[in-house]
Amino acid sequence: MGLEESLRLTVAALMQVTGESQTDVAAALGLSQTQVSRRQSGATAWSLRDCDVLAEHYGIGALDVLAGPTRACEALPVAHRVANAHVSGNGNGAKNGAGA
Repeated sequence: MGLEESLRLTVAALMQVTGESQTDVAAALGLSQTQVSRRQSGATAWSLRDCDVLAEHYGIGALDVLAGPTRACEALPVAHRVANAHVSGNGNGAKNGAGA
């Protein structure tokens, strides 16, 4: 898996674990939801600036963002997590239980 794909998976996992939408991430980055969608689909590349802003937004290090979904979600402060959310063994954030 390349860095671009890993970063897309990391952003998706962080959004799931925190309960955030692309609109929420877009607001943090100063982008439109469409621009975030294009980055998540691979049509546009994430920039290093995006990684820095995402790291600050989630309260983790930029290297944690670049290290992949598991590391990024493990580094995520508990206060940023949605109730009942956890990091699954496959490296993606996953909801555990109903109602979260």
